[in-house]
Amino acid sequence: MARPQQGPRLLLAIVGALVALSYQTKKKSFIHVQELPVSDPFVVTTLDFVSKEFNKKSEDKYNFRIVRVLKAVQVLTNHLEYRLNLEMQRTVCPKAERNNCTFQEGELYKKIDCFFSVFAVPWFEKYKILTKNCTDG
Repeated sequence: MARPQQGPRLLLAIVGALVALSYQTKKKSFIHVQELPVSDPFVVTTLDFVSKEFNKKSEDKYNFRIVRVLKAVQVLTNHLEYRLNLEMQRTVCPKAERNNCTFQEGELYKKIDCFFSVFAVPWFEKYKILTKNCTDG
Protein backbone atom coordinates (compact mmCIF):
# COMPACT_ATOMS: atom_id res chain seq x y z
CA MET A 1 0.00 0.00 0.00
CA ALA A 2 1.31 3.46 -0.93
CA ARG A 3 2.14 5.91 1.77
CA PRO A 4 0.21 9.22 1.74
CA GLN A 5 3.43 11.17 0.96
CA GLN A 6 4.08 9.16 -2.21
CA GLY A 7 0.83 10.26 -3.89
CA PRO A 8 1.95 13.84 -4.64
CA ARG A 9 5.39 12.60 -5.75
CA LEU A 10 3.82 10.10 -8.12
CA LEU A 11 1.50 12.76 -9.52
CA LEU A 12 4.45 15.16 -9.97
CA ALA A 13 6.46 12.46 -11.76
CA ILE A 14 3.56 11.72 -14.13
CA VAL A 15 3.06 15.43 -14.93
CA GLY A 16 6.81 15.85 -15.49
CA ALA A 17 6.89 12.87 -17.86
CA LEU A 18 3.92 14.22 -19.84
CA VAL A 19 5.54 17.67 -20.18
CA ALA A 20 8.82 16.10 -21.34
CA LEU A 21 6.99 13.87 -23.82
CA SER A 22 5.00 16.77 -25.30
CA TYR A 23 8.22 18.80 -25.64
CA GLN A 24 9.96 15.94 -27.49
CA THR A 25 7.14 15.60 -30.03
CA LYS A 26 7.62 19.25 -31.04
CA LYS A 27 11.30 18.72 -31.83
CA LYS A 28 12.51 17.26 -35.11
CA SER A 29 13.89 13.81 -34.71
CA PHE A 30 15.75 11.97 -37.41
CA ILE A 31 13.91 8.92 -38.57
CA HIS A 32 16.11 7.91 -41.47
CA VAL A 33 19.28 9.23 -43.15
CA GLN A 34 20.48 7.52 -46.31
CA GLU A 35 23.08 8.29 -48.96
CA LEU A 36 21.58 7.82 -52.42
CA PRO A 37 23.08 7.15 -55.84
CA VAL A 38 22.96 10.00 -58.35
CA SER A 39 20.90 7.74 -60.63
CA ASP A 40 18.00 7.66 -58.15
CA PRO A 41 14.99 9.17 -60.00
CA PHE A 42 14.08 11.52 -57.14
CA VAL A 43 17.69 12.72 -56.88
CA VAL A 44 17.70 13.40 -60.64
CA THR A 45 14.54 15.53 -60.45
CA THR A 46 15.84 17.34 -57.36
CA LEU A 47 19.13 18.11 -59.12
CA ASP A 48 17.23 19.48 -62.11
CA PHE A 49 15.16 21.71 -59.82
CA VAL A 50 18.28 22.96 -57.98
CA SER A 51 20.06 23.74 -61.25
CA LYS A 52 17.09 25.70 -62.66
CA GLU A 53 16.53 27.64 -59.41
CA PHE A 54 20.22 28.45 -59.04
CA ASN A 55 20.41 29.83 -62.58
CA LYS A 56 17.14 31.74 -62.21
CA LYS A 57 18.37 33.53 -59.06
CA SER A 58 22.01 33.92 -60.08
CA GLU A 59 23.18 37.37 -61.13
CA ASP A 60 25.69 35.83 -63.55
CA LYS A 61 24.74 36.38 -67.20
CA TYR A 62 25.67 32.77 -68.05
CA ASN A 63 24.06 29.55 -66.87
CA PHE A 64 25.85 27.14 -64.57
CA ARG A 65 25.65 23.39 -64.97
CA ILE A 66 26.32 20.61 -62.48
CA VAL A 67 29.68 19.01 -63.20
CA ARG A 68 29.75 16.47 -60.40
CA VAL A 69 27.58 15.36 -57.50
CA LEU A 70 29.87 14.80 -54.55
CA LYS A 71 27.17 13.51 -52.23
CA ALA A 72 23.39 13.08 -52.22
CA VAL A 73 21.71 12.30 -48.91
CA GLN A 74 18.04 11.75 -48.21
CA VAL A 75 16.90 12.82 -44.72
CA LEU A 76 13.50 11.79 -43.49
CA THR A 77 12.29 13.69 -40.40
CA ASN A 78 8.87 15.28 -40.18
CA HIS A 79 9.44 16.00 -43.89
CA LEU A 80 11.57 14.69 -46.76
CA GLU A 81 14.79 16.56 -47.42
CA TYR A 82 17.64 16.08 -49.88
CA ARG A 83 21.09 17.37 -48.99
CA LEU A 84 23.32 17.78 -52.02
CA ASN A 85 27.01 18.62 -52.34
CA LEU A 86 27.77 19.67 -55.91
CA GLU A 87 30.41 21.10 -58.20
CA MET A 88 28.99 23.53 -60.74
CA GLN A 89 30.67 25.31 -63.62
CA ARG A 90 29.80 28.30 -65.79
CA THR A 91 28.69 27.46 -69.33
CA VAL A 92 28.85 29.41 -72.59
CA CYS A 93 25.03 29.65 -72.69
CA PRO A 94 23.39 32.90 -71.66
CA LYS A 95 20.38 32.75 -69.31
CA ALA A 96 17.83 32.29 -72.11
CA GLU A 97 19.47 29.07 -73.38
CA ARG A 98 19.85 25.73 -71.62
CA ASN A 99 20.51 23.11 -74.28
CA ASN A 100 23.89 21.74 -75.37
CA CYS A 101 25.90 24.15 -73.25
CA THR A 102 29.61 23.53 -73.07
CA PHE A 103 31.73 24.87 -70.24
CA GLN A 104 33.52 28.22 -70.31
CA GLU A 105 37.27 28.15 -70.69
CA GLY A 106 39.96 30.75 -70.28
CA GLU A 107 39.11 34.07 -68.67
CA LEU A 108 35.42 33.31 -68.10
CA TYR A 109 36.06 29.90 -66.51
CA LYS A 110 34.38 29.65 -63.11
CA LYS A 111 33.78 26.63 -60.90
CA ILE A 112 31.83 26.71 -57.63
CA ASP A 113 31.19 24.20 -54.86
CA CYS A 114 27.66 24.22 -53.49
CA PHE A 115 25.64 22.68 -50.70
CA PHE A 116 21.86 22.61 -51.06
CA SER A 117 19.25 21.45 -48.61
CA VAL A 118 15.96 20.90 -50.43
CA PHE A 119 12.50 20.26 -48.99
CA ALA A 120 10.89 17.78 -51.36
CA VAL A 121 7.63 16.09 -52.19
CA PRO A 122 9.02 14.47 -55.34
CA TRP A 123 5.93 12.45 -56.26
CA PHE A 124 4.05 15.79 -56.62
CA GLU A 125 7.14 17.57 -58.03
CA LYS A 126 7.11 20.12 -55.19
CA TYR A 127 10.49 21.46 -54.05
CA LYS A 128 11.81 24.32 -51.98
CA ILE A 129 15.42 25.24 -51.31
CA LEU A 130 15.90 25.48 -47.55
CA THR A 131 19.65 26.19 -47.56
CA LYS A 132 22.08 27.22 -50.28
CA ASN A 133 25.77 27.77 -49.69
CA CYS A 134 28.14 28.20 -52.64
CA THR A 135 31.82 29.09 -52.66
CA ASP A 136 34.35 29.54 -55.43
CA GLY A 137 36.00 26.21 -56.21
